[in-house]
Amino acid sequence: MKIKIFLLLLTLSSTILFAQQGNSSQKEDFSDDWAALSKYQKENDALKEPTKGKKRVVFLGSSIFEFWKQKDPEYFANNAYVDRGISGQISPQLLIRFRQDVINLNPRAVIILAGSNDLAGNKGHVSNETVLNNIKSMAELARKHHIKVILCKYLPIYEYPWNKNLQGVADGIISLNKEIVAYADANRFIVIDYWKPLVDERNGQKAEFTTDGVHPNLAGYKVMEKVTEIAIDKAIGKRR
Repeated sequence: MKIKIFLLLLTLSSTILFAQQGNSSQKEDFSDDWAALSKYQKENDALKEPTKGKKRVVFLGSSIFEFWKQKDPEYFANNAYVDRGISGQISPQLLIRFRQDVINLNPRAVIILAGSNDLAGNKGHVSNETVLNNIKSMAELARKHHIKVILCKYLPIYEYPWNKNLQGVADGIISLNKEIVAYADANRFIVIDYWKPLVDERNGQKAEFTTDGVHPNLAGYKVMEKVTEIAIDKAIGKRR
């Protein structure tokens, strides 16, 4: 009887050990990470305090911001600027990331660029109201944590290469921009006008500044850097 019990316990312990070993070899499941919080988690943990005389500014957005650092890394490296753009993201995903990728980094200011992927129809049905509500929530969180808010007039877009059947793209961007400016004015937030210096006669982006009509090339980012610097200086003062 004792032998049988011993063999049974041995079998059970072997089964449990095998299961544990099997589980340890499985890749971590990120299916619940809809907002891609994992993308910048390690970078956030390793982020050091800005050097003396530098003031941290977080750039929160989607592909326009993510590609910016790829096209002109020196712009971010030479300043205390933290790029937290994730390609394809819509405004509710930015809102979910706001605590980890903005508040917890203790910046002096945040630049919020949101709305294009929402209007592009990337994820179902979206209105200006839903986009603006998410922007408002982010702005209110920033203000509560004493972070200066810088909103943006979105870059001009005539059509989306991945959704050419979508009608009225330029008008949609213009309409959203007007609502963002009205909200910013009512709350005394700084606004960066990325629309005016890049727009062509069709209310799309000038060909010399874009790769595909949506995303800027290096020349386009250089134009954006000029108006961005003016806005940052207005929000948090001269950094040098």
